[in-house]
Amino acid sequence: MEKRIKGSCTTILVGKKASIDGSTIISRNDDGHEALDPERLVVVNPADQPRHYQSVISKVEVDLPDNPLRYTSIPNSILTNGTWPAAGINSENIAMSATETITTNSRILGIDPFVAGGIGEEDLCTLVLPYIHSAKEGVTRLGALLEQYGTYEPNGIAFSDQDEIWWLETIGGHHWVAKRIPDDAYVVAPNRMNIDDFDFNADDTLASADLEQLIEDYYLNPDFDRVNLRHIFGSASIKDTVYNNPRAWFGQKYFTPDVVQDPMEQDLPFICHANRKISIEDVKFVLSSHFENTKYDVYGSGSEADKTLFRPIGINRNHDVHILQIRNNVPAAVAGIHWLAFGANTFNTVVPFYANVNDTPASYKDADGTFNLNHMYWLSCTTALLGDTDYDFYVDMRNSYELEAMSAYRKIENDTDADLANHQDVTTYLETANQQLADTAMKLQTKLLGDMVIAGSEKMKLRYNLND
Repeated sequence: MEKRIKGSCTTILVGKKASIDGSTIISRNDDGHEALDPERLVVVNPADQPRHYQSVISKVEVDLPDNPLRYTSIPNSILTNGTWPAAGINSENIAMSATETITTNSRILGIDPFVAGGIGEEDLCTLVLPYIHSAKEGVTRLGALLEQYGTYEPNGIAFSDQDEIWWLETIGGHHWVAKRIPDDAYVVAPNRMNIDDFDFNADDTLASADLEQLIEDYYLNPDFDRVNLRHIFGSASIKDTVYNNPRAWFGQKYFTPDVVQDPMEQDLPFICHANRKISIEDVKFVLSSHFENTKYDVYGSGSEADKTLFRPIGINRNHDVHILQIRNNVPAAVAGIHWLAFGANTFNTVVPFYANVNDTPASYKDADGTFNLNHMYWLSCTTALLGDTDYDFYVDMRNSYELEAMSAYRKIENDTDADLANHQDVTTYLETANQQLADTAMKLQTKLLGDMVIAGSEKMKLRYNLND
């Protein structure tokens, strides 16, 4: 295999009765182990989708159907380790985000080891998203591929359509489970196995056919009176208490503040209910968060030991944040919104790109490994880096920018939705709207960077005053 690259993401899922406007929402920070790894927003049209696929990392080969759907994608710009599409929405308004790297344990790997030549994060969107017509179909297609080819890593994958959200977690080399997220619930999923209580006979669960029997045959269940898949197939390690659990704790603290929990707790719930309806802005805040208003905030006033104890959600290794929104109460042509931002999430905003298009704006599509402030990826990374040098000084500029930018994006979106009926060529119309969104985002992000440079220049250490 080529160099094995592991992600370290955070996922948030929001059911349609838990969101403020009745949308389903699946979202994820696409994090890596290196601070910079340029990414792009593209559309994969049916003519560009391979009919025979070969992975770069594992070399697995898969023959694909001849009737792919068009889909949005967020591939790597540098393809040394493969395309890594990350997430997208297809032309039937089915969304997929892949993957959240999760945990496992030696008991299941001793029964069903990983498959070095199997499928993994590099491959999953390409193999699944162009061929599914519902979120549940995404689960069954991916489940069949896992059973046939196996996988070399543990992953969590989200699927959504206008009505449902499904979350699938891989188990060992060939097994898997999936759970439908209740419409009135939300999930915050860090890098650990997340599904807890599970009923193999329920209408809202799916799993490998032999998984329930495997648990019994190999004495895998440590509990007396419940089936908790996190206990059976996951981990409860010291690393989880500082790397994973605090992220779930902070997200749940934000959405459900009246529930008091410990950030190191191993049994934080998978399915949660908020004390209010959840907006896109709420999701973005949590995916950008660094334990604000707690002693663990890296930019806060706590002790150095506290500020470095837990891994924050927003981090320098955020390569993109995507929030895939499938809207109800709008025409199908504008139902799919691929919200997107690049770079560390502390000084960026998500932009609501329409998914029903054949192409994407150059400033979001053409970034490569060469630093270039005409590309949003590099512009966002630069702004975050400068902001990190004096967060308290720059944060008010960021807050003003965020309000202005999100207001501008929502105005463009509202105007585009309202005028849809007056346009016969809908795809071209939405591509024009996306260009307006990209241009506005580039303008406002550039203004933020400029304001930060102008204000920050007065605070440079390299200065000397002698009444001049």
